[in-house]
Amino acid sequence: MIRHVLLLKWTEEATGDQREAALRGFDELGGSVPQIRSLTARPDTGLAGGNADLLVTMDFDDADGWRAYQAHPAHQALIDTVLRPILAGREAIQVALP
Repeated sequence: MIRHVLLLKWTEEATGDQREAALRGFDELGGSVPQIRSLTARPDTGLAGGNADLLVTMDFDDADGWRAYQAHPAHQALIDTVLRPILAGREAIQVALP
């Protein structure tokens, strides 16, 4: 199993509506991309300054599933229309789980 973890940081200009659209967009990916086995998207609680704004974790059966997600039109549309306009920073990691 492959776990894909994202930490996203929004621009200062990102509106509440744009942030909500990003959260909804990730939630909708779970139903749009069949290779995603589980998906969690949660905003930062704001307990500490300097944190990322959104955490996303996704699980895939294997690396081929992750690659299919990367190329999926729903994922690409989310990046192009929702994320890119408000994205200030991105960190990602993919790890193998037993």
